[in-house]
Amino acid sequence: MVAQLETPSLNLTLSLPYSIEGLVQVFTSSHRSFFTSIMAQALRIAGQGTPVLIVQFLKGGIRQGHENPIQLGQKLDWIRGDLPRCIDTPQLDETETKSLQKLWQHTQKVIFEGKYSLVVLDELSLAIHFGLIPETEVLALLTKRPSHVDIILTGPEMPQSILEIADQITEIRRSHQP
Repeated sequence: MVAQLETPSLNLTLSLPYSIEGLVQVFTSSHRSFFTSIMAQALRIAGQGTPVLIVQFLKGGIRQGHENPIQLGQKLDWIRGDLPRCIDTPQLDETETKSLQKLWQHTQKVIFEGKYSLVVLDELSLAIHFGLIPETEVLALLTKRPSHVDIILTGPEMPQSILEIADQITEIRRSHQP
């Protein structure tokens, strides 16, 4: 049995002699992969009381939309686009394109609000590669986000411009073929 206690916010402000800056982390591989370690990290951080958002840009099938986030515990929100399928091609119909754009606009808004301390942008690299989300907008988001927000980007074919500004790059490779 797992028990979770809700603790009231004390609204304490720390006076540190330095500023804390969020990191841009990239997890990439040559193939589409589910990054289990990232999800475990997000769950652990949320479990410690830090607000976390996971955004899955190309996953669908559950018609969720950003209006209906899945809430895992008190501090982890998980959203997908309102898509009838998982996206694996740049050819989208008008409804899918609108859904993806709504999700991207919502993601930018909540990042700039600073509500979450960690934001995971799952398969954003493929959305860029497919031409569904402009690379310039992603770069602007990463450079202008609130300084305390950590961003994790995942997916294959990560643009070089994002790799150049990343604080950490992890490449997942298979040492054998299954």
